[in-house]
Amino acid sequence: MTSGAETGQVTGTKDKDYNIIWFTEACLSNALRLESYIQDADRDGDSELAEFFRRAQAESRKGAEQGKQLLARRLKA
Repeated sequence: MTSGAETGQVTGTKDKDYNIIWFTEACLSNALRLESYIQDADRDGDSELAEFFRRAQAESRKGAEQGKQLLARRLKA
């Protein structure tokens, strides 16, 4: 967000909910992007780099899953 003043009047979504949604989407997007990087590294025979990206991808997936779970709990409340 470009302004710290938005509290839901513009988007209809509270900042904290928006932030969780943004974080989750960013993690999922990152996991997808990293798949390309893994394939590039594998194609070039750089197993060290491919493994590095695989670990990063696993962390992105973990963050996305945690974000989804947190959002689901908060939206039920």
